[in-house]
Amino acid sequence: MARVALVTGGTRGIGASIAIALADAGYQVAANFGGNAPNAEAFRGVTGIPVFQWDVSDGVATAAGIAKVEAEIGPIEILVNNAGITRDVPLHKMAEQQWSDVIGANLTSCYNTSRVVIDGMRERNFGRIVNISSINGQAGQFGQTNYSAAKAGIIGFTKALALEGARKGITVNAICPGHIDTAMVQAVPKDVLAQIIARIPVGRLGKGEEIARAVVFLVADEAGFITGSTLTINGGQYLT
Repeated sequence: MARVALVTGGTRGIGASIAIALADAGYQVAANFGGNAPNAEAFRGVTGIPVFQWDVSDGVATAAGIAKVEAEIGPIEILVNNAGITRDVPLHKMAEQQWSDVIGANLTSCYNTSRVVIDGMRERNFGRIVNISSINGQAGQFGQTNYSAAKAGIIGFTKALALEGARKGITVNAICPGHIDTAMVQAVPKDVLAQIIARIPVGRLGKGEEIARAVVFLVADEAGFITGSTLTINGGQYLT
């Protein structure tokens, strides 16, 4: 029977690419989304991947949402924490709500989802968790103290949880994408986007499918010796 995978923020951008790639690889995929129901329904219609709406920054809503996924599809053995938002502003102008919203959606969400599924993974002696961080969690970014802090926190969260899950067959890894060709990136002013691309050694934006390919690799049964790792996929823009 196919393993069940949950992808948060899985109906748009990188998350949609990940969900599709996992489905193509034979996994039973559930895609979470927080808003934009019409887009999510369109995604479901095109891909056949079931979609589930809840706010991943809300622990109670996350527990209820995951319970629904498991009731309808089966126990979650693969978790991809991809959901995230930005609220960009320099710290001296940043409101507390802009800070807490980003920390909640990007970092606390990893706790909320992982906390719900971890007991089942431990009981089954198998689990795969992949957390999507960012180049800006490694290098920092002007106007993104909230986002960079959250994405850097994901890396620490990944390493600690990897140590806790290792003896139970649970691997936990992080991926740090660079600038990927998504609608959010394409919304950047063209002159700014051109400057960004000029700083990428391979000379182009990344593709969502390139991040998805790495996720499919990390969640495979055969990837059980890879845990606590941070995989950097940024076209050479920031070398670690």
